[in-house]
Amino acid sequence: MALATFGAGCFWGVEYFFRQVNGVSNATCGYMGGNNSATTYEEVKKGKTGHAEVVQVEFDSALVSYEDLLEVFWKNHNPTSLNMQGGDIGTQYRSTIFFHDSEQKAAAEASKLAFARSGRWGLRHIVTEIVPLQQFHVAEEYHQNYIDKNNLPSCHIEY
Repeated sequence: MALATFGAGCFWGVEYFFRQVNGVSNATCGYMGGNNSATTYEEVKKGKTGHAEVVQVEFDSALVSYEDLLEVFWKNHNPTSLNMQGGDIGTQYRSTIFFHDSEQKAAAEASKLAFARSGRWGLRHIVTEIVPLQQFHVAEEYHQNYIDKNNLPSCHIEY
């Protein structure tokens, strides 16, 4: 199994979309990119730890490619929206790709460029950051599979 890590706003919707992908065996909500090793949702939601809400995706690369996961990432949030998605505002909701190796970095950069050139967002600049993997902090259990557990509609829309 391979891993990929994405931040695209509230992690509940991000997790939901990745769980729908054939070849994804698990998607885990968590926090990454901050400066505090003792991270909780209460700390992160204040926007002072530097963490982003992320989803770590475990996938079978024989069934789904990293490039396919990037496509899901780009389609399910607004990558031109700096430090917010919808009504969620703060750096914890930033658009970010945490790459696990040089191949993922190259693929993420190529997909960002292709997506920018596609014209999908007009003249708006894509603000998604592509940064090295950092320590992953698993979010509290009640965040995991939140949308299905609570029989909610997804909080993200396909763009």
